[in-house]
Amino acid sequence: MHYAHITGWGKSVPPATLTNEDLATFMDTTDEWIKTRTGISKRNISHVNTSEMASVAAKHALAAAGIDGSELDLIILATASPDTLIPNIASTVQADIGATCGAFDINAACSGFLYGVGLASSMIKSGQSKKILIIGAERLSFYLDWSRRETAVLFGDGAGAVVLEASDQPGGVLGYELNNDPEGRDILKSSFGTQMDRFDNDSLDFYIHINGQEVFKRAIHGMGNLSNKVLEKCGIDINDVDFVIPHQANERIIDTLVSRMKIPKEKAFINIADYGNTSAATIPIAICDALSQGRIEANQTILSCAFGAGLTSAAMLLKWGERTTPITISDAKLPDCDKTALELIQPAVDYFFTKAEK
Repeated sequence: MHYAHITGWGKSVPPATLTNEDLATFMDTTDEWIKTRTGISKRNISHVNTSEMASVAAKHALAAAGIDGSELDLIILATASPDTLIPNIASTVQADIGATCGAFDINAACSGFLYGVGLASSMIKSGQSKKILIIGAERLSFYLDWSRRETAVLFGDGAGAVVLEASDQPGGVLGYELNNDPEGRDILKSSFGTQMDRFDNDSLDFYIHINGQEVFKRAIHGMGNLSNKVLEKCGIDINDVDFVIPHQANERIIDTLVSRMKIPKEKAFINIADYGNTSAATIPIAICDALSQGRIEANQTILSCAFGAGLTSAAMLLKWGERTTPITISDAKLPDCDKTALELIQPAVDYFFTKAEK
C-alpha cells in the first residue's frame, strides 16, 4: 500500500508590508479596531504576479524534499487570483521549475490547498502518481476595494507549497473530507468573471464582498463538522491530535472553533497577525512557519481545516514523518521591490475613494 507523505515545503511572501497604521492613513480605522476584530496586524502586498510567488514557493518546497522539478508527476495549484484564466498558471510554474508533468489550477477559494492535498493523496494511494507538488498562491489585493473597510483590512498576498511523495511507511495523509454549501455562495464573492459586461466600464469595479456575520457562523460550523467527520473516519480521538493548523481567516473564528471542539488553544497554530487572510496560501504558509518555529515535531498527528467562498470547507488528518528540516535550501526569491505597500496600492485607493465620493 502507498502512503502520501509531505516531504518538502516552502513559502514566498512579498517584501512590501501594509500595516494597520498604514491603512489608518486613508480609511476610518485604527490598529486596535482591526486587531480586536480580526487578530491581524499587517499583511503583504505583491509587486509581482501570483505565478511568480507560486514558483518561488515551489522551488523552496522542491529543495526541502531534495528533488528536482523534472521528477514530479503532477502540479496542482490552488488559487482564486491567477495571473490569467487561459492558460492556467500551474503551467507557468511548471515552466519555471523544469517539470514535464500534468499541471492544472483549482479554485476552491480558501479551502483550495486542502482540496489539492486531498486529491493528490488519493492519486498517490491509488498508484497513479509518486511525487506531486501542491501550491496555494494568492494575490488578493487585486480584488480589494480599498474604500470598503470590512474587506480591505482582511486580505494579503503570498504563496506556500508542499511536495507529497509516495512511501511504504505508514502515515502521511490519513484521511480528508471535502464539502460545499451552495446556499451560502453569495455571502462571500466577487463579480469578476464572464458574467461581467466587458463593454461597460463599471464592470471593472469588481471587488470582494463579504457578509461577515454569516461567514463567521458558517465557517465554524463547516470546519468543525468536517474535522469531526475526518477524525471519526480515521478512528482518531480529538485528544490524540497533537497540533491543529486551521485556515487563517480571523483569530476569533479560530478561537471559537477550537473552543467548541474542546481543543486546547495552545495546540492551534495562529500566524494571521503577520499575513492577514491569504486564502489558499494560509495553510501551506502556516506549515512552513510552524516547522521553522519547531512547533511541528516528528510523528505528530496534525489536523488541518479550512473554509472559503463557495461555500467550500475541507479537513485533513495527517501523521507527520520523521524529518522536520529541509534536505537542501533554495536561493529562490522574488525580485526586489522599490515601492512601499502604500505606494503599490495607491492607484487603487485613489480610484475607489474617488468613485465612492461620486
